[in-house]
Amino acid sequence: MSDVGLILILVVLVLGGAIATIGDRLGTRVGKARLSLFNLRPKQTAVVVTILTGTLIAASTLGVLLLASKTFREMLLNFGRIQAELRDRGRDLEKISADLKATDAQKSQVEKQLAEARSERAQVEEQLKRINANLQTSIDRQRETNAQLRTTEAQRDATRRQLETVSSQAGTLRTEIEQLQAEQDKLIEQRDQVKAQIAERDEEIAERTKLIEQRDREISERDRVIAERGENLKRLESQRAALTEALQQFGRDVQLIRSGDLAIYRTQVLSSGVVRVVESGGARAAVDQLLQYANRAAIQSLQLGRNDQVVQIPSAEVESLIRQISDGQDYLVRVQARANYVKGENSAVFVYINAVPNRVVFLEGDTIAAQTIDPSKLSPQDFQKSIQDLFAASNSRARVAGVLNDNIEIEKLLTLGPFIEQLRRYPTPIEIRAVASEVTYTAGPLKIELVAVQNGQVILRASG
Repeated sequence: MSDVGLILILVVLVLGGAIATIGDRLGTRVGKARLSLFNLRPKQTAVVVTILTGTLIAASTLGVLLLASKTFREMLLNFGRIQAELRDRGRDLEKISADLKATDAQKSQVEKQLAEARSERAQVEEQLKRINANLQTSIDRQRETNAQLRTTEAQRDATRRQLETVSSQAGTLRTEIEQLQAEQDKLIEQRDQVKAQIAERDEEIAERTKLIEQRDREISERDRVIAERGENLKRLESQRAALTEALQQFGRDVQLIRSGDLAIYRTQVLSSGVVRVVESGGARAAVDQLLQYANRAAIQSLQLGRNDQVVQIPSAEVESLIRQISDGQDYLVRVQARANYVKGENSAVFVYINAVPNRVVFLEGDTIAAQTIDPSKLSPQDFQKSIQDLFAASNSRARVAGVLNDNIEIEKLLTLGPFIEQLRRYPTPIEIRAVASEVTYTAGPLKIELVAVQNGQVILRASG
């Protein structure tokens, strides 16, 4: 910027400040003196003076710029012509840019086609991975839901049978009580008859007194038996009410499971971990951390949108667990729900903790489950069902053997498709085995590898 420009800016600023100061003082004096111009009110007159002052500032600024800057005068007076020239230059620039873009478009077309081919290949590979992952997730979720449903329905049926038994026992007790009551009434009547005979026959007083005492003892015994039966009846009635409530709860649980509203089911593992206590205080710290993980899992499952403490457990259970796991051995500690909870249920989640030694269940290479199939006689649906049955059998075997983690991890999942395709080409029966790919502990998970065996020889591996 030149010295003339700086001087021009300084003059404009000083002139504007001076005019603003004069206008402010003039407006203040007009306001204080309550002067009136053109029959206006004093307040309106002060506003008019302020407006005129601002107009004067703008006019003086424009005048100084016009007088001092030739460039500014030319730009203001010839604005239309300059704008037209700029538009012409812009059109020329657009034409040149269009030619350049056409050249760049031809160059990038080949690169775009190459990138599209690479992208399509990557998308196909990614889609295959997602399909395999979604298939395994769906199988796991369906297996878990079906197992919970079968367990709940079995508990409901057992409770219904127990309720029927209790109802039958209650009816029998009612009948016995009625019989005892009738016998008691009869004894009372007999006692009254004996007392009347005593009044008539003084000579038989001693014998009749003994008879009365005997009848009284019998009545007392009957009263005691009736009282005991009454207590049994009350206990059975209470048990029947509890069983009825449990049956209704099982029914609600089944309905919640089928409707999909159940967020946390009874005995669900909210958090777990393998713990070995090697220093003082380590057991309590580990248990507190597992309870924090369980609290976050419960809040996330219930979709509560809060961060406070919702998991509740008696302190006596925590102290007992701390004493159990403080011997320096490896333990699998799990925090499980005591009851069922639905989505959005804003209440405390009661849990319990159990710990089991984390021992070796399967060694690497152990056969977990096996199944013989004839690929030439199976449809694609039946073939897939056979593989799923093998996974289910492996999961069941692992659970019976002591693996508390129900998840099954399949080694080389992406090669499972080619493994199945190669199996379907064999015209003779083949034994498919699910073998442990590494040492499996109680804490799991069970990692398996599928192998195909024929005549005692491994002919195909899923990871091969």
